[in-house]
Amino acid sequence: MTYDQALIMMIIAAAIGMFLWGRWRHDMVAMGALVLCVLSGLVEPQAAFAGFGHPAVVTVACVLVLSRGLQASGAVDVLTRTVLPSNTGPTLSIAALAALGAVLSGFMNNVGALALLMPVAIQVAGRLDLPPGKVLMPLAFGSILGGTTTLIGTPPNLIIAGFRADRPDMSAFKMFDFSMVGLPLTVAGVVFIALIGWRLVPARRQAGASGFETSAYITEVRVPEGSASEGKRFQEIKTVLQELDVQMLDLVRNDLHVRSPRPGKIVRAGDILVLEADVGALSEVLSRLDLKLEEDKQQGAAVQKDAGADEEELFDDSELKSPDASETPSIGLEGGSEDLAELAATEAEPEESGREESALMEMAVLPESRIVGSSASDLALRTRYGINLLAVARQGECTMARLRSLLIKPGDVLLMQGRLDSLNGFAGNSGCVPLAQRDLRIFDKRKALMATGIMVISVGLAAFGLLPAEVSFAAGVLASMALRTLPMRSVYEAVDWPVVVLLGGLLPVAEAMRNTGAADLIARLLLENVAQGNPFVALAVVMLTTMILTDLMNNAATAAVMAPIGLGTAIQLGVNPDTFLMAVAIGASCAFLTPIGHQNNTLILGPGGFRFGDYWRMGLPMDVVVIALGLPLLVWFWPL
Repeated sequence: MTYDQALIMMIIAAAIGMFLWGRWRHDMVAMGALVLCVLSGLVEPQAAFAGFGHPAVVTVACVLVLSRGLQASGAVDVLTRTVLPSNTGPTLSIAALAALGAVLSGFMNNVGALALLMPVAIQVAGRLDLPPGKVLMPLAFGSILGGTTTLIGTPPNLIIAGFRADRPDMSAFKMFDFSMVGLPLTVAGVVFIALIGWRLVPARRQAGASGFETSAYITEVRVPEGSASEGKRFQEIKTVLQELDVQMLDLVRNDLHVRSPRPGKIVRAGDILVLEADVGALSEVLSRLDLKLEEDKQQGAAVQKDAGADEEELFDDSELKSPDASETPSIGLEGGSEDLAELAATEAEPEESGREESALMEMAVLPESRIVGSSASDLALRTRYGINLLAVARQGECTMARLRSLLIKPGDVLLMQGRLDSLNGFAGNSGCVPLAQRDLRIFDKRKALMATGIMVISVGLAAFGLLPAEVSFAAGVLASMALRTLPMRSVYEAVDWPVVVLLGGLLPVAEAMRNTGAADLIARLLLENVAQGNPFVALAVVMLTTMILTDLMNNAATAAVMAPIGLGTAIQLGVNPDTFLMAVAIGASCAFLTPIGHQNNTLILGPGGFRFGDYWRMGLPMDVVVIALGLPLLVWFWPL
């Protein structure tokens, strides 16, 4: 063993120890290992940060941005509603949910796919009267498996492809090279999850929700011209609202209030529905019924009041309310934005350098707040601050007042929309406490089609070899920015920067392992002492070692550490290196035993009420399925 080999092995061992200890974040450990390699002369200073320009790093960042575009446009929400069955038993429901998570994970970041489907999983658990964890863990494991099916499904696949491309005699794996092994594994895993796996999950009660909990919001939505709801009967609208646990409090047509419109009457463009709903249900209502959050654009213009014969037929033993003086529209009337992904233009504050995207924020009204007793019309929020009041949550009280005329009380929670600096400025001046920013996804058909089209074209260009993956997806991000399929501020927020730093820092370290011969040395030790020269046993050892490590430390870090070892083992045996690289890719992606092995496992820890030792009950059989099926598949499709 040479000095350089001993040194790089000591640095790698120390990094693995720090990963397992968990005191420092993974990206900090990776950068620490890189700095030590540079200081010790194992990595040339000019090559220290070459990893950040590596195709795998660029592709990971771009895929995260394109995934956020699919999420922000509501495209995935529509797919979820279309694909998932309703009124089925636990086996079919969990199978469909895990399968959908797997499909989405093949083409977008698997953490993002899980985050999108988690609210759906919790709803399914409630419908089936199951603890949330019984549905969340199958969904998490399904989305992890789905990442093994394509080049972009998970960072380990990109790392392995990039590591292969760095070899002078080899090229990068293509988009669907991973599918030959990953797809059968995913199908088998989803079948196991649906038939057996979910029954092995401990029945834990959901951990208590943290943070500020509000009651349902009262808000107004308008039926726009050409809406899918236009021409429907009110009974159809109410049926959808009942499914989503949303209550319709009032109907406003031509500024006349109708408490109980007849079920058989027709919905018209311009009708305003006053609803009571939580934020999640509100997003669903706007998407399914093709409605818009109300925004009064008349700015003081007189409203024509025309209660014709057809309007009178709306009423069913209900009270007709004429608006009083306090409800007359005036300058600065507030409502929701027609497109929450874009900044509603403000006349008071023109932007010189382009628009800054808007945000949603909840604010609690303090008892001494200056706005207590005022309405949105009184405050002229849009004119003075350039912000909109979208909804009000008021504990224990139901009101029939229009949103613009509702008098604000202490303890109300306001859902506001506008630029962050404007929102914070209003909170400071008015005596309100900002609680949290909200992510309200509203389906935008045009943006959803564009975001989907960009992703499909990017995948196609990479899959057919017309462009390298990193160039194809970078072009997709550029198209997303140009077409504004997601807010500009979200482009950089979508990137998981700790993962980018982790990859950029560890790739030069992995290269140093290969250059010093340390990887070949470790491979020889495994062959002589464990595999004893048998290629199949060596393949099993590499795959099993990778799976053990990925349960204890980040999967991307595991792939970066094990890739040179797997390649060195194949070279020592004189067999196909692709088989061993694919074994590392599969092993690094299958972390089922601990909550720290994969971000998806961590994400469900709290909502599922899980303990650290709960994962192995379903995870250990999953590992057995992966090894028992994965090894024969590897040898079949990538012969030794």
